[in-house]
Amino acid sequence: MNLKWAEGAMKVMTVLFMLLILVLWVMRSANASELPSVGQKAPEFSIMDQNGTLQKLSDYQGKWLVLYFYPKDETPGCTTEACAYRDDIHKIQTLGAAVVGVSIDDASSHAEFADKHHLPFPLLADKEGTVSKSYGSERTLLGYKLARRNTFIIDPAGRIAKVYVDVDAGENPQEVIAELRRLQSMH
Repeated sequence: MNLKWAEGAMKVMTVLFMLLILVLWVMRSANASELPSVGQKAPEFSIMDQNGTLQKLSDYQGKWLVLYFYPKDETPGCTTEACAYRDDIHKIQTLGAAVVGVSIDDASSHAEFADKHHLPFPLLADKEGTVSKSYGSERTLLGYKLARRNTFIIDPAGRIAKVYVDVDAGENPQEVIAELRRLQSMH
């Protein structure tokens, strides 16, 4: 009797596991929006930053732009990434580039985050997720919209020059600096 019960329980567990895999796959597919490709015109945006200033992609025409998406203010990985960009901002600016962060947090959350960590660059308040979605960087986790940790280098002509997907929060700024140098040596 115990053996039959164990076999039945194993079958139920196997079915539940397969169902879980299917649900996770469907959720991942539903969250996948298309990333812009290298060479493609960067999607336009016009959205407020943490200071209530309207930021537009066209404001950066003629400059390199590092547009990085992150899930949530004041979380460990996002704080690490923002502070790494802060610490490397002079190197990035020396390369003629600006840094802009984007998450689905509101402007007041961004203002507190920027003040607390002395962030010298705009943080876009993408509350509706429209910018994140247009850059293929929106996802839903347990019913909440979040930005994916993706980074885009946009060239002075407004085209996507490099795409980083699901980046390492602490390493990405160094990768971006190396790539900016490489890209600029080709121009």
